[in-house]
Amino acid sequence: MKEIHSDKAPAAIGPYSQAIETNGFVFASGQIPVDPVSRELVVGGICEQTRQALMNVQAVLAAAGTDLKHVVKTTVYLYSMDDFVAMNKVYAEFFQQPYPARSAVAVDKLPKGALVEIEVLAVKPAE
Repeated sequence: MKEIHSDKAPAAIGPYSQAIETNGFVFASGQIPVDPVSRELVVGGICEQTRQALMNVQAVLAAAGTDLKHVVKTTVYLYSMDDFVAMNKVYAEFFQQPYPARSAVAVDKLPKGALVEIEVLAVKPAE
C-alpha cells in the first residue's frame, strides 16, 4: 500500500490518509469543503461546498496520478437530502459519461459542520 498526500487538499484531521493506492486502485478518504489554504469551510451553501469538496477530490487524485475520468464509485454524504438536487447539478459539472456508480445518503452531522462530504474509488490509468 502507498499513502497519497496532496498539499492542494486539506490535510487529514485524524489518524487516516487522504488516499491509499493499492493494486491499481486509489481509495480516497471523504473530502469536505475545506479550503486547503485557510483550512476553513468555504463560504456559501451546498453548491459552493460541493464544488470545493470535488476540487479537493481532484487534488488528491492528481497526487495519485489519476483523475475524475477514472473514478468508478463515489459516495456522497449530505447533511440534508433537501440539498440533493443542487448537489447533483454541481456534481454533473465534474463527471462525464460513463458516470461512476454512486451512493448518496443523508447523515446526522459532518465534520466542521459541512453540508457535504464526498469519497471516491478510482483506478490508475494504464501507463
